[in-house]
Amino acid sequence: MARSLSFVLFIVLLSSPAINAGHDYRDALRKSIMFFEGQRSGKLPPDQRLRWRRDSALRDGSSAGVDLSGGYYDAGDNVKFGFPMAFTTTMLSWSIIDFGRTMGPELRNAVKAVKWGTDYLLKATAIPGVVFVQVGDAYSDHNCWERPEDMDTLRTVYKIDRAHPGSDVAGETAAALAAASIVFRKRDPAYSRRLLDRATRVFAFANRYRGAYSNSLYHAVCPFYCDFNGYQDELLWGAAWLHKASRKRAYREFIVKNEVVLRAGDTINEFGWDNKHAGINVLISKEVLMGKAEYFESFKQNADGFICSILPGVSHPQVQYSRGGLLVKTGGSNMQHVTSLSFLLLAYSNYLSHAKKVVPCGELNASPSLLRQVAKRQVDYILGDNPLGMSYMVGYGQRFPRRIHHRGSSVPSVSAHPARIGCKEGSRYFLSPNPNPNLLVGAVVGGPNVTDAFPDSRPYFVQSEPTTYINAPLVGLLGYFSTHSSWR
Repeated sequence: MARSLSFVLFIVLLSSPAINAGHDYRDALRKSIMFFEGQRSGKLPPDQRLRWRRDSALRDGSSAGVDLSGGYYDAGDNVKFGFPMAFTTTMLSWSIIDFGRTMGPELRNAVKAVKWGTDYLLKATAIPGVVFVQVGDAYSDHNCWERPEDMDTLRTVYKIDRAHPGSDVAGETAAALAAASIVFRKRDPAYSRRLLDRATRVFAFANRYRGAYSNSLYHAVCPFYCDFNGYQDELLWGAAWLHKASRKRAYREFIVKNEVVLRAGDTINEFGWDNKHAGINVLISKEVLMGKAEYFESFKQNADGFICSILPGVSHPQVQYSRGGLLVKTGGSNMQHVTSLSFLLLAYSNYLSHAKKVVPCGELNASPSLLRQVAKRQVDYILGDNPLGMSYMVGYGQRFPRRIHHRGSSVPSVSAHPARIGCKEGSRYFLSPNPNPNLLVGAVVGGPNVTDAFPDSRPYFVQSEPTTYINAPLVGLLGYFSTHSSWR
């Protein structure tokens, strides 16, 4: 008989230093959503809550004869990268789909955050056979340290089309539009239909004209958001969300037919803006666990393998846990892995609970409650249960990062300093040892390394820079734990 993993992981989790004083998950949820208002580009609405921000980049797209104002800046710079923006929108939508019922009054703000993304993605996909995938020359932007309101860097527009394909970014954009169509299905049926129709068209384009956008636009998107993993996973990901949103047999058949060709079983413990494999398997497995889709059984096997690969005590060599209990993976900002993988743990735990199933990990079984426990431990680490006793969410708790790598937050606001601050004039604020003057409430930074050390310093951008795709999965996690704060 298989033994339970509960005891093994109980020991691992208890051995990690933790303050565990109890957290206000509702407050953290509110702030995690407010962060997206600080990342807005374009004309800000009257109900903007982070008042130190102002309108910016209102003429984006004009050089290409289109309106590409709006959307989100991805991180601490002023470029609009379509690939991570689309993934952010997908994950915000999935957070609402699975956990919106537990978000209380914050659900309204979460839905607004999705719509800010989808309104832009509709603009970016308005021309059939074209997807505008980036606004802003990243090299020009990164050469300056200036608030978005003063931007005078190159706002070059980059696109993919039939001759210059980008199935990765187009597939993710289709996924985002399809997922969001579910969010708006009852809230705004006409808008929902528009999103789903556009998702269908964009996916067809991505599938017919296959290729990686990194090859078509290498000098613009690399090394910033290069697609290192290939475009195959985004085609499956887009089809999975279109199947969920439309229930059309064609997408089910596409998934079954292309499972092996598009390598659904590859790198099963990866999930983020570039690699969708673990997300594909968890998303599709819900139907198997609900007893509705035996033809997807192999995806459930992959999802079970993913779960076993990241659990402490039995995890894969590519996954580590710090002495303080933080999940650590190599490559870029670590908190993106923490929030995305924890989201999948929590989502899968709920699917398992409904089906009254456990995950077999060799001779051991992992229960749904255990998966939730591991996910909650990661959320609590972010909120302050760690060796430094520090929250990695700006504005939450008594101690949090004060010198985040973020132009708008670190340069005086327009209200405090009405005169323009030029490209190189902002360097003194980048190099200043002083705390940022503008609080980017809810921003979660890249976080500590495997030794649990954290330099609260702007130049250490891997640790100190927030991103939209760190926060998007966290919205779902906090939504759940704001109502289910116990570990069981």
